[in-house]
Amino acid sequence: MKIISCFVLLVGMFGFGCQDKHKQTAKNVNIQSKEFQDKLIEANKMYVRQESDEIDQYVAHKGWNMTKTGTGLRYMITFKGGGAQAKPEQYAKVNFKISLLDGRVCYSSDSIGPKEFIVAGDNVESGLHEGIQYMHVGDRAILILPSHLAHGLMGDEDKIPPKASVIYELELLSLKERVKN
Repeated sequence: MKIISCFVLLVGMFGFGCQDKHKQTAKNVNIQSKEFQDKLIEANKMYVRQESDEIDQYVAHKGWNMTKTGTGLRYMITFKGGGAQAKPEQYAKVNFKISLLDGRVCYSSDSIGPKEFIVAGDNVESGLHEGIQYMHVGDRAILILPSHLAHGLMGDEDKIPPKASVIYELELLSLKERVKN
């Protein structure tokens, strides 16, 4: 009986010791995870600043007077059309040319036709949703989307590489109200 009691006591102490060790390991993982997250956030902020500086240099080199929004989008209306202003939930039809800062043209309506999408509702670049809302029918504009407003870390897996800023040359052709069912 004494042997069994000692055995139970020993197993119990070992079990509690393991629990404490597990709690300690979990605590260390949480601390390390927080430190990793902080380092990742700081690295991302540094990349965003670097990309923003690169875009600013590009804009200065071109001599463009662009407006920068809080998200990092740059836009410039190059021709005023005078029509209705784009609003969320409308169908927008645009002529476009998408290029990279190095001048490579990725896509254009000249080769694939105008693009149609629901403003603030379709699966297109978030920077395009934001930028189109500064435009009126007939306007032409240049938008520069930093990578986080374009195709992000992955690119489009075709012509736009990962972490690429893109330049949209846009003409807002028309707007239609969305019919809701």
